[in-house]
Amino acid sequence: MTTDVPQRLNALDLVSVREHHFRRLVALFEGAVPDPVFVLCGIVRHTSEVLANWEQWLDESLEWLAGQVDAATDREVFRPLAVNHDPDGVHFVDHLFGADVSQMEDRSWQVRLLETPVGQLDRPDFAVNATWRQTQAFARAFVERGGRGVILGTPTLSSALNVAVNLYGQRIFEALLLEPEAAKHDLRVINEVICDLHRWYLDAVPAEQLQCIVPGGRRQPPGCGQLCGCACQVLSAEQYREFVAPLDEELLSLYPNGGMIHLCGVHTQHVPVWREMSALRAVQVNDRAAEELALYFGGLRENQLVYVDPCAEMPVEHALEIAGGRRLVLAADLKEAPRFPPAALE
Repeated sequence: MTTDVPQRLNALDLVSVREHHFRRLVALFEGAVPDPVFVLCGIVRHTSEVLANWEQWLDESLEWLAGQVDAATDREVFRPLAVNHDPDGVHFVDHLFGADVSQMEDRSWQVRLLETPVGQLDRPDFAVNATWRQTQAFARAFVERGGRGVILGTPTLSSALNVAVNLYGQRIFEALLLEPEAAKHDLRVINEVICDLHRWYLDAVPAEQLQCIVPGGRRQPPGCGQLCGCACQVLSAEQYREFVAPLDEELLSLYPNGGMIHLCGVHTQHVPVWREMSALRAVQVNDRAAEELALYFGGLRENQLVYVDPCAEMPVEHALEIAGGRRLVLAADLKEAPRFPPAALE
């Protein structure tokens, strides 16, 4: 890493523009109608590899990001610089529980299901896990490099239900019906471990530089967390309320400003529960979930935002027709942020 990289990544313009966008985000959470519309398109260096030379990768990433400072000082489109070391991908927490996680030929990650019965999951001593030790060292080294203008994305800390599905497959859903106490036990153990991982990052990384997974498209104000809600689409509203919602609320409550749930399927049966969750401040929707933006926008509280990744079924224009810019973050690679005529902002 060249000697001028820290200076460029601590540049006053870079940090002040990020603070400007944080203020815009906070105002959006408080009900402001932004002009222009809030557009988020981070500039990110990401890897899901388990790196033998992670320090070299970190330094090369910071040097590359230092070359993107001009783009990151856009005052209309929020383009935060971020580095995201994401070993094992969506199976990071599975690995901590001793699951056999392996990399496929296409460099994606896969996990072998546990054979033990649901209800017997023990809390792992993840402090001795080599991948966890590497991610801790990576985070410490990131902070020590001193680039205040860069955000650190955590590994995929996921959620209790997502990890349970990775560990057990359909057996966790069978247990919810046939052995509910066993299912509750394992979901609780998983959530406690995930909460401890979040606590570690909250202590180790400055709040303004910390973001959970996908920092380029889900950046929230400092002090906000995130969990992955992918698997909850399989649950009924009653099952989610009983088994999962209290765990999700507990996790998001670790953060002083609550946080976000990521959604990518058909989840609208849970909107009434999410409306009641005080720690839930935003939902992030992409793919199939983005198609139902109107249901999320209309069903959630007035102080809950929707982050949307536009797609063929939910183009930018339609998202703006639904939300009019209120409570909306467009996670899109747009050259300019859309503006509304004055009447639309009243």
